[in-house]
Formats: sequence, C-alpha cells, structure tokens
Amino acid sequence: MMDSNFRIKHKWIGFLLALVLFTSACTTARPTYIVTAAQQTEEAELPTSTPFPARPVYAPGTLVDYIAQSGDTLHLLSVRFGATVQEILWANPEIPESTATLPPGFPMKMPIYYKPLWGTAYQIIPDSAFVYGPDLIGFDLRAFVESSPGWYKQYGSYIQAEYKDAADLLQWLGENYSINPRLLLALLEYRAQALSNPTRDRSAELTLIMPEDVYTGVYLQLSHSADLLNDGYYRYRQGELTSITHLNGEIENIDPWQNAGTVALQYFFSLFLDGEEYKRAIGPDGFAKTYREMFGDPWQGNTTVLPGSLTQPQFILPFRMGTTWSYTGGPHTGWGNLKPYAAIDLAPPVGSKGCVGTNEVAVAVADGVIVRTGPGTAVLDLDGDGDERTGWNIFYLHIAQEGRVALGTHVKQGDPIGHPSCEGGQATGTHLHIARKYNGEWISATGFLPFNMDGWTPVEGSRAYLGQLVRGDEVVTASVDSPSSSMITRK
Repeated sequence: MMDSNFRIKHKWIGFLLALVLFTSACTTARPTYIVTAAQQTEEAELPTSTPFPARPVYAPGTLVDYIAQSGDTLHLLSVRFGATVQEILWANPEIPESTATLPPGFPMKMPIYYKPLWGTAYQIIPDSAFVYGPDLIGFDLRAFVESSPGWYKQYGSYIQAEYKDAADLLQWLGENYSINPRLLLALLEYRAQALSNPTRDRSAELTLIMPEDVYTGVYLQLSHSADLLNDGYYRYRQGELTSITHLNGEIENIDPWQNAGTVALQYFFSLFLDGEEYKRAIGPDGFAKTYREMFGDPWQGNTTVLPGSLTQPQFILPFRMGTTWSYTGGPHTGWGNLKPYAAIDLAPPVGSKGCVGTNEVAVAVADGVIVRTGPGTAVLDLDGDGDERTGWNIFYLHIAQEGRVALGTHVKQGDPIGHPSCEGGQATGTHLHIARKYNGEWISATGFLPFNMDGWTPVEGSRAYLGQLVRGDEVVTASVDSPSSSMITRK
C-alpha cells in the first residue's frame, strides 16, 4: 500500500511540475505537431497555397506526437484521435487519470486511428482570439471602430429598447455571447469590407455576412453569426463535432490536431461556402489574412484560455438557506439559441404561473464583485480583479432591476443579487438563468467540470431544458409543469 501511495504521489508531483514548466514556458508558442521526414517530403510536394496538407495513413494505434492545447481533456482527445482514454494513459503514464484539463504545451504521445478525408491542419486563430477573454485586455474597441475608414462606424441599432452605436453593438455581442469582438470585426471586413469601404450599400446589408431569410440586417447577421460560431466552438469542445458535411454532400473529418477556434470558423464557413471558396476562407490567404492585417498575429502572446487541471470553486445553490425552489430548466444555452449548454434555470415559489413578482432573491454562489449589470443581468467576478474577461465569472439572467445589486458591489457567498423575474430576454415565467465562464469561455453545465452547487450537478437531457440535478441518491427532474418532481431545498 505504501509503494502504491508513493507511486501515485510521485506521478502527481511529476505531472504538476510539468504543468508549471509548460504553462509558464510554452503557452506563447503556436501549437504544432511533429511530423516524420517522410511526411515532410509528402507535404512539400503539394502546392504551397493549399490549406490541406496530406497526412499519412497511420496503422491503427500508431503513436504520434501531440502538443496539448487549451481545453484538451482525455475524453476529448480520445474522441478526436479514435483511441480510448486507457490507451492514451498507457502511452502517457505521467498523466494522472483524474486530471481535468491538460496543461497547454504539454508534449504527449497519442495513439491514432486514421480516418480518410481529414481536413486541413492549418490553424486559423487560437482559442484566445475566439472568446471574450484576456486577449482583449488593452484593446480599445471604440477607438478602433471610430478610426476605421469604413461605413460600419456609422451604424447603429436598437436592442432591448436601447440604442447602440457601432462600437456598443460589438461590445454587447461580445459580452453576452462571450465572443471576441475582434473576431466579429474581422468577419465584417472579410465578408463585407465594412471597416475599409466608406460607401454604404444598404441593400447588401441584409446578407452582408451570410445568406439568410430570417436573420437579415447588420445586427441580426452579427448575432446569428456569433450564435453559429459558438455552436461550432463548443460542440467541438465537447467532442460532439468531429466532421463537417459540406453543401455538396462531401464529408470532411476534422483534423485531430485542430483547436476549437479554428473548427468554429471551419464549421461556420461550411454553412454557406463550398469548394474553392470554402478552402480559401479557412486557409492562410482567407479569414486568417484579414485578421492578421487588422490585429497582427493572434498566435503571438499567451494563447491559453483554459489552464491545466482547472477546478471550480466551492459554490452554493443560488437561493437562500431553508428555501425551496424548482428546477425548471436543464442544461441549455448560456446565451442565444445553440450550444454551449452552459446554463440551468431555477424558479422561486410564486403564487401563479407567468411573469409575476417575488420577494425571493437569487444569491451569490461565491464571494466576488459585480462587474456588469444591464437589463435583467448581473455578472459576478470571483477573482476580484473587476474584469469579466479573466478568471471565474457567474452570469445571472432575469434579475429584476428593482432591488438588483449595484455595479461594483463586493458580495459574500449567500449575499443577495436580486429578485428573479422575466426581465432581460425571452421568458414565460419568473425564474433565474445561471451559467459559468472561465477566462471568457463558457463552461458546459455538464462534461469535464460539471456545474456543482452544494453537491448538486446537472445531467443533460435529450434536448435543451431537459435533464436532472443529482446529488448522491437524490434526483430532481427539470420541469415547469410538475413542481413536485423538480423541487430542491437548500439545507
């Protein structure tokens, strides 16, 4: 038993030491993979303009070199490379089986099972350039927009009865979808030259980014694009998106070495581009070139979003001790209509269905400071730096304006945030929508780091809003119509 404990302890110490070394020394480097001399020769024979360098046909279980990227987990790598988690652990005995996220920059040997029709290995942007995270610190969005010569800086729109100019709109989209405004700016320029062309063509604005019959006009085109980009990013992050079906019916298996930010753009462009136009968009002379020309090389600097061995702080249920609320919404989108399923819904006891007032309050799940408020919204920053883009943040939605905690307030765990309501978005009844982010990346309510509040964790259902909350042998089922099966008491 002592030898076993010693080996386990030694294994953890070695891995943690490697984690520190690689996260401090290697996170500024662009993720790469190591190829054999034969493969280098094979790729060199291809035209340099192609974004699809060939990979060899690996024998099943061949060990290949891989450098861990932001957000990698053992489960995710097993899905991408076709190996089992146990095979990965056998090939990398220094990695503890219980680890959550792997340290970016950590060198590994991956057992690979080849698939035909693998897509490009070219990486467009790092994950840090995709999310509303630390990558944006020091970037003056308003100054950039107003200094551009294009027509977009003159654009404005009403959202939730408030007028937002061009910069405000991108800020609002960035905060709520938690997507990088620079990504949206580059998309506006790549698809519509909206930042460089001073001539505004209102007829072209209906479909300035992608062809659509419903989401037409600048604001809706941007918001729908953000929704679709997030869908691709987080489905890949969860291991749900492994291939892309093109408009012509062809299947592209996503390269196992790819990162989530790149896959999100590949998936997005595949929805309305095909053939050479698609290849150009996802290659070095497409969107990536536009982004570099506008903002420089996104691979320079720290590209890590999710560090190795990420853990969640201790959270309580978001309502007062001794009260009983209903679990009315299982895992569903944090914002928008698609993935990620980062949020759950809880409702206080009210006298009738619908949007009615309540004296009950949502409370802080942990100590922190309120860094953003708005229609129905309060964001709790847990690391104390006052910046929503860094560390853990809790997103509260449908918080009534009356009685809502003030911006800049430091709260303790259990302190009131505000009254649940229907304010701040679509809602059919008074409730609280709550979700987590880390460094600007939504953290799925289930998956490698379940949303744990007082030991209760969600289980995803067959579709959005379904599912359960589980704590040991206790189970409650998400339901609006059956309160008896969905009630949960904070003890």
